[in-house]
Amino acid sequence: MTEFPILRIMGSMVHSSHPYSRFTSEQLILRDELAIDRTILANERTVLAYLRTALTLVIVGVTLIKLVPNDAFAVGIGYVCLPIGILCGVFGTYRFFRMRAMVSACRAQSAKSL
Repeated sequence: MTEFPILRIMGSMVHSSHPYSRFTSEQLILRDELAIDRTILANERTVLAYLRTALTLVIVGVTLIKLVPNDAFAVGIGYVCLPIGILCGVFGTYRFFRMRAMVSACRAQSAKSL
Protein backbone atom coordinates (compact mmCIF):
# COMPACT_ATOMS: atom_id res chain seq x y z
CA MET A 1 0.00 0.00 0.00
CA THR A 2 1.27 3.47 -0.86
CA GLU A 3 1.81 5.80 2.06
CA PHE A 4 0.09 9.17 2.04
CA PRO A 5 2.28 11.65 3.91
CA ILE A 6 -0.55 14.19 3.90
CA LEU A 7 -2.72 11.79 5.91
CA ARG A 8 -0.46 11.57 8.96
CA ILE A 9 -2.35 11.88 12.21
CA MET A 10 -0.31 12.85 15.25
CA GLY A 11 2.88 11.47 13.74
CA SER A 12 1.62 7.96 13.02
CA MET A 13 0.43 6.58 9.71
CA VAL A 14 -3.26 6.08 9.14
CA HIS A 15 -4.24 2.43 9.51
CA SER A 16 -6.06 0.35 6.90
CA SER A 17 -9.45 1.12 8.46
CA HIS A 18 -9.13 4.70 7.24
CA PRO A 19 -11.56 5.47 4.38
CA TYR A 20 -8.74 6.62 2.07
CA SER A 21 -6.63 3.52 2.51
CA ARG A 22 -8.38 1.73 -0.35
CA PHE A 23 -6.84 4.14 -2.88
CA THR A 24 -3.34 4.26 -4.27
CA SER A 25 -1.71 7.65 -4.61
CA GLU A 26 -2.48 7.64 -8.36
CA GLN A 27 -6.18 6.96 -7.80
CA LEU A 28 -6.74 9.26 -4.88
CA ILE A 29 -7.76 12.78 -5.58
CA LEU A 30 -7.62 13.97 -2.01
CA ARG A 31 -9.27 17.27 -2.82
CA ASP A 32 -12.42 15.50 -4.05
CA GLU A 33 -12.64 13.16 -1.08
CA LEU A 34 -12.17 16.02 1.34
CA ALA A 35 -14.85 18.01 -0.48
CA ILE A 36 -17.29 15.14 0.01
CA ASP A 37 -16.36 14.98 3.69
CA ARG A 38 -16.97 18.73 4.04
CA THR A 39 -20.35 18.30 2.36
CA ILE A 40 -21.30 15.57 4.81
CA LEU A 41 -20.32 17.74 7.76
CA ALA A 42 -22.16 20.74 6.33
CA ASN A 43 -25.25 18.59 5.89
CA GLU A 44 -25.09 17.55 9.55
CA ARG A 45 -24.66 21.17 10.68
CA THR A 46 -27.62 22.21 8.57
CA VAL A 47 -29.97 19.58 9.99
CA LEU A 48 -28.91 20.56 13.50
CA ALA A 49 -29.70 24.20 12.72
CA TYR A 50 -33.13 23.22 11.37
CA LEU A 51 -33.85 21.14 14.47
CA ARG A 52 -32.63 23.88 16.80
CA THR A 53 -34.92 26.38 15.06
CA ALA A 54 -37.85 23.96 15.15
CA LEU A 55 -37.37 23.27 18.84
CA THR A 56 -37.13 26.99 19.60
CA LEU A 57 -40.35 27.72 17.71
CA VAL A 58 -42.23 24.93 19.49
CA ILE A 59 -40.95 26.08 22.89
CA VAL A 60 -41.92 29.69 22.16
CA GLY A 61 -45.36 28.55 21.03
CA VAL A 62 -46.01 26.45 24.12
CA THR A 63 -44.63 29.20 26.38
CA LEU A 64 -46.87 31.86 24.87
CA ILE A 65 -49.94 29.64 25.07
CA LYS A 66 -49.33 28.60 28.69
CA LEU A 67 -47.72 31.76 30.08
CA VAL A 68 -50.09 34.42 28.72
CA PRO A 69 -53.48 32.70 28.30
CA ASN A 70 -55.40 36.01 28.70
CA ASP A 71 -53.68 37.79 25.80
CA ALA A 72 -55.35 36.69 22.57
CA PHE A 73 -52.54 38.08 20.40
CA ALA A 74 -49.82 36.16 22.30
CA VAL A 75 -51.88 32.96 22.23
CA GLY A 76 -52.42 33.43 18.48
CA ILE A 77 -48.70 33.85 17.92
CA GLY A 78 -48.14 30.73 20.03
CA TYR A 79 -50.54 28.71 17.92
CA VAL A 80 -48.80 29.95 14.77
CA CYS A 81 -45.34 29.04 16.11
CA LEU A 82 -46.28 25.42 16.87
CA PRO A 83 -47.03 24.19 13.32
CA ILE A 84 -44.26 26.30 11.83
CA GLY A 85 -41.79 24.70 14.24
CA ILE A 86 -43.02 21.20 13.45
CA LEU A 87 -42.87 21.88 9.70
CA CYS A 88 -39.37 23.29 10.06
CA GLY A 89 -38.21 20.11 11.82
CA VAL A 90 -39.84 17.85 9.26
CA PHE A 91 -38.44 19.83 6.32
CA GLY A 92 -34.93 19.88 7.81
CA THR A 93 -35.01 16.14 8.42
CA TYR A 94 -36.31 15.47 4.89
CA ARG A 95 -33.60 17.69 3.41
CA PHE A 96 -30.91 15.93 5.48
CA PHE A 97 -31.87 12.45 4.28
CA ARG A 98 -32.23 13.60 0.67
CA MET A 99 -28.76 15.19 0.69
CA ARG A 100 -27.25 12.17 2.44
CA ALA A 101 -28.65 9.90 -0.29
CA MET A 102 -27.18 12.13 -2.99
CA VAL A 103 -23.75 12.13 -1.34
CA SER A 104 -23.87 8.34 -0.94
CA ALA A 105 -24.79 7.96 -4.61
CA CYS A 106 -21.90 10.25 -5.55
CA ARG A 107 -19.47 8.22 -3.44
CA ALA A 108 -20.75 4.94 -4.87
CA GLN A 109 -20.40 6.25 -8.41
CA SER A 110 -16.84 7.44 -7.79
CA ALA A 111 -15.95 4.09 -6.21
CA LYS A 112 -17.27 2.23 -9.29
CA SER A 113 -15.23 4.37 -11.63
CA LEU A 114 -12.02 3.46 -9.80
